[in-house]
Amino acid sequence: MAILATRGAIYIRFPPLLHHTNKLPNISKSVRSRVPTGRSIGLSLFARYSPAQDFSSRFQDSIDNLPNLVEDIFQTSLNTGPRGAVRLVQGIQAVIGVGGEWLTDLSKSANASSGLPMQMQLGLLSPLYLRKLFERMGATYIKLGQFIASAPTLFPPEYVLEFQRCFDNAPAVPFEEIQAILRQELGGPIDTVYEYVDPVPLASASIAQVHGARLRGSLDEVVIKVLKPGIEDVLVVDLNFVYVVARILEFLNPELSRASLVSIVKDIKASMLEEVDFKKEAANIESFRGYLEAMGLVRQATAPKVYPHCSTKRVLTMERLYGVPLTDLDSIRSLVSSPETSLITALNVWFGSLLGCETFHADVHAGNLWLLRDGRIGFLDFGIVGRISPKTWTAMEIFLTSISSEDYEAMAASLVDMGATDRDVDAKAFARDLKQVFSSIQNLDTEIVIAAARSSNTNTTTVAANVVVDEMQMNTLFLDVEVCADLLQLLLYRCGSVNHMV
Repeated sequence: MAILATRGAIYIRFPPLLHHTNKLPNISKSVRSRVPTGRSIGLSLFARYSPAQDFSSRFQDSIDNLPNLVEDIFQTSLNTGPRGAVRLVQGIQAVIGVGGEWLTDLSKSANASSGLPMQMQLGLLSPLYLRKLFERMGATYIKLGQFIASAPTLFPPEYVLEFQRCFDNAPAVPFEEIQAILRQELGGPIDTVYEYVDPVPLASASIAQVHGARLRGSLDEVVIKVLKPGIEDVLVVDLNFVYVVARILEFLNPELSRASLVSIVKDIKASMLEEVDFKKEAANIESFRGYLEAMGLVRQATAPKVYPHCSTKRVLTMERLYGVPLTDLDSIRSLVSSPETSLITALNVWFGSLLGCETFHADVHAGNLWLLRDGRIGFLDFGIVGRISPKTWTAMEIFLTSISSEDYEAMAASLVDMGATDRDVDAKAFARDLKQVFSSIQNLDTEIVIAAARSSNTNTTTVAANVVVDEMQMNTLFLDVEVCADLLQLLLYRCGSVNHMV
């Protein structure tokens, strides 16, 4: 089941197992069904919408909104400028390049006797060729690919798996261009600041490139994060294009406005443009380091020290930390005796930052979370952070308390306060639905079947036990329980302004 959190609702796509069942969970008064399309069923949970308009009324609304749409598209085009034409040519070249690869592979597959694989049948929309197209299109689309790879509840598994490759190293920028950016940003020869800069990058991501270096004077080992040339222009053009497409889609299909499609694109645009400002990232790092010091956690975790005298909007110089990703269990065991303790420490520090820090790290994955040689947890890359308001934290505390006390009205009220529902939701009906979800778990009929077998060779007895439940009852419960489980995943999305490209 996939859940898409929007400003007005939660959109749920049920798994294929349940597409053809007529037995849906009894979530009635606070749920409005949409018309099924194809093989999937959509439900807008915990939101009340106005009655459907007739065709003439919707057509009149579209006519009234047309001038605003035209003005918005015109203004966005002006902001994009001539860069849009250049980017359009690059996009056509990317499509032609990947399309050529597909045609070549199609020709090879056609000569095989096994028939065309699914990748060939879907063409450029298949996971493989779509990922290649995103990579050719550059930073913006690689970021979108990373979003697909990070959202298994929203996208089919074959796309999630294929787009994992977007986390691999992007093509590196020649060192001569990196040197030119450093000279421009630092206002002089780079050897006046750095005694040595390694021309071979440590990493090359979609937006920035990282080089190892040593500072002049102090001889501190550092890393230099340099914004790739032309990235700002590429992001502005691409995101403006995505925004215009979203506006047109909402105009053609007003139902999409309930999913806040344009608002989501605006949030994505703001967060991605903020990620290319390294002054903001430096401030995020210093805020996290201050939290660690204030909470007495400097022996458990750290973040790289920032060197302000050689950091600008496009260049960020930081302390170099040595360690291994927390997913590399073999290497972790060589550094500490208890990898489990290190993982728990990392989670505790991160969860503590939700309360104790102005911003929290919102891009925690293997590349950004390391076990250092001294046993501490190293948090890296603070370009993407999140914020949770005090009001939302209060609501979350009430929500967690209400689960144990079975106070469903408080549970419903807290979810409304967190923004997980529409504003005009019927709170009492919502509470009754939540009560039914939790009660269905307690009322589930189960039967335990125990079987024993004795071996004549070893003279031992093996006992096995299985829990048997009614299949139809379990199907119904499956829908209810997954809604609640995914609500918990939804909370961090809904409980603050997370500056993250999903």
